[in-house]
Amino acid sequence: MENRTFTRWRKKSQKEIQEIVRKGLSNNINFDTNNVLGLPASYLDQEVFSSDSNLLKDAPFLTALVHNPNHIGCHTLGESEQYFCGTHEIEKELIEICAVDILKVEPNSCDGYVASGGTEANIQAMWMYRNYFTHELSAQLSDICVLCSEDSHYSMNKGANILGLDLYQFGVNSKSRLGSMREIDSTIERAKNEGKKYFIVIANMMTTMYGSVDELEPILQGLKKHSSTFKIHVDGAYGGFYYPFTNTSNELNFANQAISSITMDAQKMCQAPYGTGIFLTRKGMIAHAGTSAKYVKGNDFTLIGSRSGANAIAVWMILSKHGPYRWIENSFILQKRTDWLCNQLTDLGIEYYRNSFSNIVTMKRCDSLDKLRSRFGLVPDDHEKPTSYKIVVMEHVSIEKLELFITELELEIVQKLEPA
Repeated sequence: MENRTFTRWRKKSQKEIQEIVRKGLSNNINFDTNNVLGLPASYLDQEVFSSDSNLLKDAPFLTALVHNPNHIGCHTLGESEQYFCGTHEIEKELIEICAVDILKVEPNSCDGYVASGGTEANIQAMWMYRNYFTHELSAQLSDICVLCSEDSHYSMNKGANILGLDLYQFGVNSKSRLGSMREIDSTIERAKNEGKKYFIVIANMMTTMYGSVDELEPILQGLKKHSSTFKIHVDGAYGGFYYPFTNTSNELNFANQAISSITMDAQKMCQAPYGTGIFLTRKGMIAHAGTSAKYVKGNDFTLIGSRSGANAIAVWMILSKHGPYRWIENSFILQKRTDWLCNQLTDLGIEYYRNSFSNIVTMKRCDSLDKLRSRFGLVPDDHEKPTSYKIVVMEHVSIEKLELFITELELEIVQKLEPA
């Protein structure tokens, strides 16, 4: 474990967390006392969602939900809607924690916002780079493409489709889940032969199905060999709150100057509410996304527009409650549980893939696993024709639960071997 210094992220007491959220909300508009007539917003419906002070006294997230702050825009740029400036400050601190203390960028050198999820954050990156190439380099739409591995999340297909971009996916080895230099090179060469000059490259920091991690060097070599212009986005929607703590010397962060943007997703390993994806990019890039919204103070360069400030507050609360060292400890525990599971599967002769820094174990389909699929909620790669099933070792996935699965799996294997 490297000796890390955390400059923005520190553990806070529950009292501190409550006071900071309460102060932030108090600096927002008060719809009951302020004579603001032009906003199409209010607190949540008081007849349905109680604003009783005793009920909400020790529940800062619920209080934020009821107060309903709108976090439209990207607050790290500076000017935003002043009516919700109090809680905008909390989101700005969250973005700095993620960018500086987790993803190793210099302070105040990133922009970002809390998106609706990892899918939106990935599309935000593709949108931003598409516009960068057209605005700054006078590229035509047909000149631009998206390059990623076949294991990449389906949001790459979705984003390319929405943005009118061609998608090129290089194959990966079924054992290592990595793309070979030859495969990457041939994919880039095919794109170049089809007229592509500008590449939006997606590198995976733990894929959704396998927990696999892309190697950047073969991709960079291929791009440079073919004299390609490119921007690199890291999809850390799954791994962003995990992989930087299990592999502290990894290259998929802002210390790597080749990387311009990163997606994180707090609704996975951060255990935040759904709707808490995080988009981060180096200063000077996000303005290429979006169009002018003159009735909104400041510029909205986000894909989503209006969004709940309560979700940003929830992620900030979680990180503040744990602090960085407890986060490291929790990641270590999950790694050890995953190690235990892998050892048991090896003893049973079950084939599986696992990146050594990941808590995802993807097992090759067999009859025994088919029988246990529903009982243990094993997730297939294809619901119609599965070739593998995955287990994600999260906090609720205890050794006791894993042991029950292993016991049942062993029983299925033994029964299958017994003569009829």
